Amino acid sequence: MSRISIQPIARSDAGELIAANCASRELHRPWVHPFTDADGFQAYSATLQQDQKVGLLAREAETGRAAGLFNLSQIARGNFQSAYLGFYGFSGHVGRGLMTEALRAVLDYAFDELCLHRVESNVQPGNTRSIALLGRVGFRKEGYSLRYLEIDGIWRDHERWAILADEFENQQTAKQAPLEASTTKKRRHKGRL
Repeated sequence: MSRISIQPIARSDAGELIAANCASRELHRPWVHPFTDADGFQAYSATLQQDQKVGLLAREAETGRAAGLFNLSQIARGNFQSAYLGFYGFSGHVGRGLMTEALRAVLDYAFDELCLHRVESNVQPGNTRSIALLGRVGFRKEGYSLRYLEIDGIWRDHERWAILADEFENQQTAKQAPLEASTTKKRRHKGRL
């Protein structure tokens, strides 16, 4: 049984997310600077009204509390079928494996529901927790981007990590190998072998 559920972020999540972001400032710094007030949530929420971004909230199944937030952004269609992944967890959930479960669920959503081919995540080299999370879920390091993103007024280097739909599917199938073949989940993505 999964310890995590994911759902699209709704306006009704505003108060809980603002409080979680405020309580997690020490955990987030210096890697991410999420919204911490109603205006910030409103600005963030407005970006979700576009077809190129999806915000997903991971909740701990037992308590219903927010455990992490995931963004699939710059979703490109056509021959690319790709998105960028950004994420962060909340204080009180660190070191329990919840973000690992949540990221797997987010990738299921990205590859099954959104029918993406590729998901890429760019992480600052010193952010060892996020890099370890990506590695646990099957992302592979593709490169290093100098002065990739401006954070706090400084252009920061980032490592580029990615995973393809078939890589994730093969990883999940390998984990399910002991199960009966009839329980193996088939991906709906068109054109995939």
